[in-house]
Amino acid sequence: MAYELLLQMQKNKKRHLKKEPVMGRNNMITGAGRIYSFYRDGFREMVLGKKLWKIILIKLFVMFVILKLFFFPNFLNTNFHTAQEKTNYVLEQMTRTADPDK
Repeated sequence: MAYELLLQMQKNKKRHLKKEPVMGRNNMITGAGRIYSFYRDGFREMVLGKKLWKIILIKLFVMFVILKLFFFPNFLNTNFHTAQEKTNYVLEQMTRTADPDK
């Protein structure tokens, strides 16, 4: 019984083994498709990972959207009216030298 089971497992293993194509110019799409299917299948099988990715995306949304709206006002638009004034201010801030007395 155990021997028959072992033979069946070996047959199944041989059936699932495919000869992997060698990456080359003609097989580039095949390689990209294999990479895509690798990640697609990996994300499908995740259980805890899906929850963690949702948490990460929510945190990124909060950091870049919510915090920007409330804590980082648009300094140039509130203090300067024309594009030339904004350009001059930015150029002045980037090219000024550090004052050692401050």
